[in-house]
Amino acid sequence: MSKIKIGAYNTLTVLKVALREGNGDPFGLYLDGGREGEILMPEKYVPEGISIGDEVNVFVYLDQEERPIATTEKPFAQVGDFAYLECAWVNEYGAFLNWGLTKDLFCPFREQKKRMQIGDSYIVHIHLDEETYRLVASAKIEHYFDEDYPRYKTGQEVDLLIWQKTDLGFKVIVDNKYPGLIYDDQVFHYIHTGDRMKGYIATVRPDGKIDCTLQPVGYKHAEDFAETLLQYLKDNDGVCDLGDKSDAEDIKRRFQVSKKVYKKAVGDLYKRHLITIEPLAIKLV
Repeated sequence: MSKIKIGAYNTLTVLKVALREGNGDPFGLYLDGGREGEILMPEKYVPEGISIGDEVNVFVYLDQEERPIATTEKPFAQVGDFAYLECAWVNEYGAFLNWGLTKDLFCPFREQKKRMQIGDSYIVHIHLDEETYRLVASAKIEHYFDEDYPRYKTGQEVDLLIWQKTDLGFKVIVDNKYPGLIYDDQVFHYIHTGDRMKGYIATVRPDGKIDCTLQPVGYKHAEDFAETLLQYLKDNDGVCDLGDKSDAEDIKRRFQVSKKVYKKAVGDLYKRHLITIEPLAIKLV
């Protein structure tokens, strides 16, 4: 079988029942870990009706003695992922983050940008430390981005993790690989560090830096919004009190789009002879 992936999901075969020495009581199942040997799945995680020889999809991590152990619990993230995790407790060695499993995830002080506080949440990268053979988190996430040049096309849909607020807008993590930026003028609703959402590539610069947007790029977004605006008119007695001379901030607050997108949508509806246009309003024909 292929090598077991620690800190990830693996499909393993049930070998036998795990029995306690002395009284012979079962306390779980042993799964075939190949070169890792037998991997225990404690009784509380054993799915009902499972039998010897069955395959089971489990998350394999390391117990208190750093031995592989299997669980059917679902962690919030796995090795190789960036995640937004809450600090559950702290000791003299570092912080321990809640990642959805019984055993918390360790973040040593050397991997913290500032001392983590209980109850606060942080963007971290999860990896298997090769020196200590321990699953750890690092808040120094800049060290873990993909160094390849991003091969994206303008308008391509991507997955975003909101990283942190800056003077320009919001830093984001794109497709769990690259750093990116959403400028303030592209944000039309409240977002927060740790939010996950769909986004779109605005541009990839020659130096590999990525600019993102939360709306589809170009005329497609205006087309989509035109239908939204048409429905708004139908739901509001055929009138919208925002026109060509209206303030961009008023449009942003009402519809979470830029004035540019709003004007394109208005133009589309006008060309279809569906509305009339006034300086401070539009109306259904």
